[in-house]
Amino acid sequence: MIALFKKEISVFFSTLIGYLIIALFLLVNGIILWTSMSSFNILDYGYANMDMFFKVSPLLFLLFIPAISMRVFTEEYNVGTIETLITKPISIFQLVFAKFLAVFCLVCLSILPTIIYVISVYYLGETMGNLDFASIIGSYIGLCLLSSVFASISVYCSALSSNQIISFLVAILLCALFYFGFDLLSELSILQKFDSLIQKIGISYHYQDLSKGLLSFSDVFYFISVSFLFLKLNEQLISIRKS
Repeated sequence: MIALFKKEISVFFSTLIGYLIIALFLLVNGIILWTSMSSFNILDYGYANMDMFFKVSPLLFLLFIPAISMRVFTEEYNVGTIETLITKPISIFQLVFAKFLAVFCLVCLSILPTIIYVISVYYLGETMGNLDFASIIGSYIGLCLLSSVFASISVYCSALSSNQIISFLVAILLCALFYFGFDLLSELSILQKFDSLIQKIGISYHYQDLSKGLLSFSDVFYFISVSFLFLKLNEQLISIRKS
């Protein structure tokens, strides 16, 4: 499993595309947060905090994570190496988990340079150093948990089709559904009695608490459970294809 994990990482960085995707994510993030072109501009926000970053990042992840995940299984189908992988002395779940872990680590690696934003806000505040670091650390944990769900969904979508574009589009649709869909459903008049319950099924409800630095067991458990659910669905999908 470790060998497969290393292989996925090396494949991603073996071409310029891997570097370009990460660079594009950081560039777009920087433009949105640090230029007057965006209403999410930290400099015009008026408060020395990272709230804007944690609001914008999930929206960018809706495109970024499916983009780096779409080739994970589709390429194996197209090249014909999926049969070889299945016959290796590892379980199908380990195969799926190794690919998921590679994508998740790549996303975390992409988040890492944004620490410079924290340093910048630290020095740019009216009172230097007036930052709630506990809240920021909690928010970063929330962002990583959010990315784990998006990664598990996107890797699952990669196994649905041998066409990367289809996998990419389906992943965006599913991630958006889990992030926005349940909030929209809860606003329907016929579902008003269950609005709170419906919201709790969606990602946004739990991420909003974490993005405030409020770490709770229920929120962490939710993200881990949804990630595990899609890993198991992926395992079942590969098993069906194997048979």
